[in-house]
Amino acid sequence: MKKSVKRIVIPVCAAAVLLLALVLARRLKNASSGPDRTFTVRLETYENVIEVAGNVAAAQEQTLQAAGDGTVTAVYVAEGDVVEKGDLVLQLDDSEQRYNLEKHDFDMEQKRVSGSKREVALMGKQRDVLLQKIEDRNITAAFSGLIASFTAQTGDYLEAKDNVGVIVDRSYLHSTVEIAETDAPKLRTGQKVRFNFPAYEGGVVEGYVESFPAVGTVTNRGAAVVNAKIKIEDPPREILPNYSFTGRIEISPPVTVLLVERQAIGYENGKAYVERLGEGGRSERVFVGVEPYGTAFVSVTDGLDEGDVLKALQREPVSGRGGRSGQRQAASPAGAMPGAAGPRRF
Repeated sequence: MKKSVKRIVIPVCAAAVLLLALVLARRLKNASSGPDRTFTVRLETYENVIEVAGNVAAAQEQTLQAAGDGTVTAVYVAEGDVVEKGDLVLQLDDSEQRYNLEKHDFDMEQKRVSGSKREVALMGKQRDVLLQKIEDRNITAAFSGLIASFTAQTGDYLEAKDNVGVIVDRSYLHSTVEIAETDAPKLRTGQKVRFNFPAYEGGVVEGYVESFPAVGTVTNRGAAVVNAKIKIEDPPREILPNYSFTGRIEISPPVTVLLVERQAIGYENGKAYVERLGEGGRSERVFVGVEPYGTAFVSVTDGLDEGDVLKALQREPVSGRGGRSGQRQAASPAGAMPGAAGPRRF
């Protein structure tokens, strides 16, 4: 007897559990898709931008190099100093060059007495060359800027083209960024660019699109791009040349809209309305202004605020007799087709 009871009770219990699960699942489904649903009006900001990334470069950069071999006889700057255009940075031993100039001047005086005018003219040109050789023993600043690096000391022996430092002009920073061919038609000079630097904690730095060419180029990846130059005037001191950044070119100002799902909107006599929930769960009918915004949402232009909670409206009130139809679906007014496209989110 006990064995036969076991065979009956176990399947019945399993069937009961399964039935209960199905009932609960159906109730949950009905609760999530029925007319008791609510929707919250929310504020969203959409940006029409082109995203870029790269590294910034200084306005100007001068590599300090020796024009010839020689010993450093004088150093006039240190790393971190600010220099003006034409300032003397470093001087090499020029005793040999000065000796050659003095000897040449002596010989030139002799030629003026015994030589021809042609010989004197040629020696005058040779003198200019000797003067330039003396000038080449000095390293000077080609523009006003900052000594970003400097390694030379008095007594060092330099060979021609040895690098001893760098001067940078940080009056502005710039970068050349690749713009995809699909975004290139949106470019305009003067468009605002927002820069974010991982190495800078001061927040967003603003710049602008300075220029871009009238022709595109093809990268080694086979992509067609336009190389646009973007610029930061008077950058923060903490941002150094060659720092990396990510940025956004602002094609048009950000657009802020109030959005809500289409299911929260009903229509009566061509006018849009909602059922807004207040204290105690009571609702009030509010006529609103809406515009299509994609396939699932509408943009609220009047009558609602961010955070308002709305009931789902599955049916449309029927005008004329003051009754409510339970059979007709809510219809959109003219110009508010459910499939109308809204602005693109960037």
